[in-house]
Amino acid sequence: MAIQWNDNAPIYRQLKDKVIAMILEGNLKEGDALPSVRQIAADFQLNPITVSRAYQELVDEHIVEMKRGLGMFVLEGAAQRLLASERERFLSEEWPAMLERIRRLGIDVSTLLANQNRGEPT
Repeated sequence: MAIQWNDNAPIYRQLKDKVIAMILEGNLKEGDALPSVRQIAADFQLNPITVSRAYQELVDEHIVEMKRGLGMFVLEGAAQRLLASERERFLSEEWPAMLERIRRLGIDVSTLLANQNRGEPT
């Protein structure tokens, strides 16, 4: 798990988002164990409380479960629930801002489609 921290969001939130991305990308599957709090804290020189907070939010959102003495595990159906909620968040929060910027810049659909691979590694 490679992470570059930024100053725009709390680290626990960035760590939580990274775990979510790993689930959505299929790097963590249902039943897979998350790295331990101690391991993440040591690997990324984080306070274990920061890691625990990220993991606790994932538990609270029913994405992972804690099995006492064993660790944290991805719950069944987590990817589907995350995909649905991330799509909803994108459509309700991110897309309207993008659409407004596209309109403001006068970009049409054909221009967007013609440039869809721009900036991607070749």
